[in-house]
Amino acid sequence: MYNDYKTKLTQFYNRDRRMPTYSEMMKLFGFKSKNAVARLVDKFIEEGIVSKDYLGRLIADTSFDSIPMLGSVKAGFPSDAEELKDTINIDDYLIAKKDNSYMLTVDGDSMIDAHIADGDMVLVEKTNTAKDGQIVIANVDGEFTMKYFRKDKENKVWLEPANKDFKPIYPKMYLNITAVVKAVIRKY
Repeated sequence: MYNDYKTKLTQFYNRDRRMPTYSEMMKLFGFKSKNAVARLVDKFIEEGIVSKDYLGRLIADTSFDSIPMLGSVKAGFPSDAEELKDTINIDDYLIAKKDNSYMLTVDGDSMIDAHIADGDMVLVEKTNTAKDGQIVIANVDGEFTMKYFRKDKENKVWLEPANKDFKPIYPKMYLNITAVVKAVIRKY
């Protein structure tokens, strides 16, 4: 029964992206009193599943954002499936600097040969510098775009698309880097 409570708590958190209140837990678990909820919460705290902040609100353990990491899969010849190896928190895996990161939806296909398509989402990290060859979000002459950042030996900079149907962008006045692309997310 205890595992059922943990499952319901996890499902609530994954759906609402927050921990439930004691009143919500009464309904969620079918309890008739907040005292019963408090006892269950104490067990959750003992196990390290949740903790409380300075105001007494519940805080989810990092495992709430984790998904199972089963291992690897062959992209060539088939192989036997592996058992559960670990869990992985996608945020921890993808986002190094959470305060400087945000998501954008891709509009257009100038980066299609870099496997970034219209409708994909990109995770970007704010910065005002980039290395040659990085995919960046840049403000060039007052317009924002996502392209490869290019810089030659003479420090001349331009933006290069990943689609032969588009031309490189050479700034007339300025080119300011605002972010570097860290990941692409595509839902099927």
